[in-house]
Amino acid sequence: MKPVTIILSLFIAIGLSACNTMAGLGKDIQQGGEALERTAQ
Repeated sequence: MKPVTIILSLFIAIGLSACNTMAGLGKDIQQGGEALERTAQ
């Protein structure tokens, strides 16, 4: 394989894992907000 292909593959893999991490973080924050709403009611 060419070095350019390897580097490009690494960037794609890192980018996809970052998206999954941010999606998980968003869900955690949303659940925290919902728990706060239930407590306030």
